[in-house]
Amino acid sequence: MPSHPHQYEFARLNLTYTLLSKRILTELVRQGHVTGWEDPRMPTLAGLRRRGVPPEALRDFVRRVGVAKANSVVDVAMFDHAVREHLNRHALRRMAVLKPLKVVIENYPEGQIEELEAVNHPDDPAAGTRRVPFGRELYVEHEDFMENPPKKFFRLAPGREVRLRYAYFITCREMVKNPAGEVVELRCTYDPATRGGNAPDGRKVQATLHWVSAANSVRAEVRLYNPLFTRPIPVRMATSQRTSTPPRWKSCRTHS
Repeated sequence: MPSHPHQYEFARLNLTYTLLSKRILTELVRQGHVTGWEDPRMPTLAGLRRRGVPPEALRDFVRRVGVAKANSVVDVAMFDHAVREHLNRHALRRMAVLKPLKVVIENYPEGQIEELEAVNHPDDPAAGTRRVPFGRELYVEHEDFMENPPKKFFRLAPGREVRLRYAYFITCREMVKNPAGEVVELRCTYDPATRGGNAPDGRKVQATLHWVSAANSVRAEVRLYNPLFTRPIPVRMATSQRTSTPPRWKSCRTHS
């Protein structure tokens, strides 16, 4: 029987907020909208590697979306989910504060530094533990405090008690503001009996905050990258109307 080869054509993988067309990506590079093919916003292997995307997460994403003959667009959130899921299983935990708000624990001894035990991975006991320094002055995230919190805000607020991860319960007693009226410092007290994050009397708190020691933290540069384009379906716009989002670099406080 005579045999005739048959060609099957499959649809291109399309993602929201990005394009995989080599022609358009080349335009972005030549016109200076991105720093190069290795720009972390670019959907290239070099860009994904620089952004810290594990190869296992990329392969898992491709397996999930599969192959289709009809054109379709996959939400980039599905790709982000595959990356987060892999990192959640394998990445060791560390604490960092991007927008620091100083906390002074008034009833903690001045000059004293103690080391607390923190787990490296909550779901993997084999990953072991590490020691984190704790002192009188700390930094927490600025967004973890509100002077006039709404009903469902459970983090730090005047008169409210919260848990510091791996450390103690603290209660906000006073705020310090700058001349512009912005909160720049919190005066708190801690309960020494809650070391490790649990109260002997069984009382509960509704929020756990991450933190770093003011004296022992180190400055780090964190690079925050938005999607490549500002619109979910950029292919529908003219080339001159496509706009890429610039990266944001931010200094933060961190401790391993």
